[in-house]
Amino acid sequence: MSIIKVLVVEDSPVVREFLIHVLSADPGIRVIGTAHNGEEALDAVRRYQPDVITMDIHMPKMNGLEATRRIMETDPRPIVIVSGSYDPGEIATTFEAMEAGALAVLSRPAGVGHADYDASARELVQMVKLMSEVKVVRRWPRVRRDVPAPVKTGLAHAPAQIRVVAIGASTGGPPVLHTILSGLPKDFPAPILIVQHMAAGFIQGFAEWLAHSSPLPIHVATHGEFLLPGHVYMAPDAFQMKVERGGKINLTRDEPENGLRPSVACLFRSVAEVYASDAVAGLLSGMGRDGAEQLKRLKEQGAVTFAQDKDSSVVHGMPGEAIKLDAVMLVLPPENIAPMLINLAYNGYTRGRKP
Repeated sequence: MSIIKVLVVEDSPVVREFLIHVLSADPGIRVIGTAHNGEEALDAVRRYQPDVITMDIHMPKMNGLEATRRIMETDPRPIVIVSGSYDPGEIATTFEAMEAGALAVLSRPAGVGHADYDASARELVQMVKLMSEVKVVRRWPRVRRDVPAPVKTGLAHAPAQIRVVAIGASTGGPPVLHTILSGLPKDFPAPILIVQHMAAGFIQGFAEWLAHSSPLPIHVATHGEFLLPGHVYMAPDAFQMKVERGGKINLTRDEPENGLRPSVACLFRSVAEVYASDAVAGLLSGMGRDGAEQLKRLKEQGAVTFAQDKDSSVVHGMPGEAIKLDAVMLVLPPENIAPMLINLAYNGYTRGRKP
């Protein structure tokens, strides 16, 4: 078994030693270096060549966002943001770091002796191990992108009603959702339901971050609310999100599915039952196979189905599994998904026609 080499970037000496303790307790992980700020992190990456980096956000000299950006532009590595705060400002910066290339965000583990210590420490260790397997790519310095041209879906045009859009995502999903939702118009005619696998405590901050760049109202879903056109509903922590007839959200404490709650499978199954061919559904970057079989069911019922392409996916697990199952009609990069949704919403499609 190869040892995973980890660089810990954290400005607090106490927290730094705590993270070293948590990670070093696993025989498969070795902390090979530490950094107190972003500038030191850049030097440490060159010196130690870590397999994974745990990154703090608020640090002196250079914060975690800028450090992440610089690392991903020069010497890309899997980066896990370890946050000790639920402050909205810090959470917004955390998701900007994910847009810059960080793979995941986790809360700092609970202290030794805390009831949640074992579970939260195990979560960090497991995340580091999973992220060590991800092949990251270099991010080029940010440049202004032109608005993509309208996408030809390959689906024959004809009047049709799209009553709902459902999307599932996991690792690598947040920046893709940012791209999609910022590209939709404020009068988009259908509600959008999203399950994004994410560490507990961050979904509200994620919704607020997305809302800064999207003209659409973005909510964390609440039980019993009615779906409104042009509104985005994010599944909350620890609930399964379903839709009921009449366009109402049903949040339940049903058992995890595929080990997940919320699960994409649960959402897609309810969308298939309620909306069938009047739905558009898709899977974005993410580990595992959550939602793939249910996406196939939606396709069989006449819904338009899509998946993120392999080249742009941080992890092509979920979309790749759906493609293998022949559950997908359209395979698209992130910048083409919003134009595709606009095209379908306003121009329609002929059901059952493959591209």
